[in-house]
Amino acid sequence: MPELPEVQTIVNDLNRKIVGEKIADFESVWKKNVRPSFAKFKKEIVGAKIVGVRRIGKHIILDLNSDYSVVIHLKMTGHLLYKHQITNNKLQTNSKLKIQNSKQHDYFEERVNQYIRHKFVFESGNILDFSDLRKFGWLSVVKTNEVENVKEIKRLGIDALDNRFTANVFKEILDKRKNGIIGVVLLDQELIVGIGNIYRSEILFGAGVLPQRKIYTLSEIEKKKIFDSTKKILKKALKMRGTSDSDYRDIEGKKGGFQKVLMVYNREGDPCKLCGTTIIREKLGQRSIFYCPVCQK
Repeated sequence: MPELPEVQTIVNDLNRKIVGEKIADFESVWKKNVRPSFAKFKKEIVGAKIVGVRRIGKHIILDLNSDYSVVIHLKMTGHLLYKHQITNNKLQTNSKLKIQNSKQHDYFEERVNQYIRHKFVFESGNILDFSDLRKFGWLSVVKTNEVENVKEIKRLGIDALDNRFTANVFKEILDKRKNGIIGVVLLDQELIVGIGNIYRSEILFGAGVLPQRKIYTLSEIEKKKIFDSTKKILKKALKMRGTSDSDYRDIEGKKGGFQKVLMVYNREGDPCKLCGTTIIREKLGQRSIFYCPVCQK
């Protein structure tokens, strides 16, 4: 699932590409995950202009000049793919787009382009496709002033890159979960938003803390190290446009760069880049965690 750096990269790119675009049509071959209904969704967005794109947690928000907003969650395998003035804009019933423009990137021939479920067609002729292999992603149209009341958004905690997320706030969160496991708490979106499996492993390695540690065993110095590592890792990953450890792509189909500097994530059996000890992979909270048993205590 795309995490905070990946989603923010997508939002930044969309702000550069689609703000000012007028939605001329919307097509779908998987209406089941369009809320509240395909007919309602299409009625409220067609003819509207996109005035801004923002992120709340891992949700992408397209704000329209009609006082409505489109809320998008990519879930496990969702991609938003922006394309310039494609000749054939009609969504094929087999969900595979027939590309007519030979100048497009090679990613149009990759699998992310074979599972297009929805299509925003802009008046300019440009399009924004929603590709989703596993069909877990969803779209919703709501009044702009009601976005924060969407049930999935309403329950979210503080954003990990929000300026209000300070070392003191982090300490307060941990103090309320003293019997919790730090590697589990970091993934709890109702506490801290945006950290997923990739960055959890990297953050704790950067802080030198084992993911299995109970929070009450952490010193104040260790808590501060985890907080500092969180900010540092997420900002660096955002600067490098996210992690493409599997099929993540940006809106132009390009890979991120953070996978080139991963220290522990997905490196089971490889030597630690700092001490040479074999990286271990274990299950923690039903998810895989990667760590160095020497560099992390």
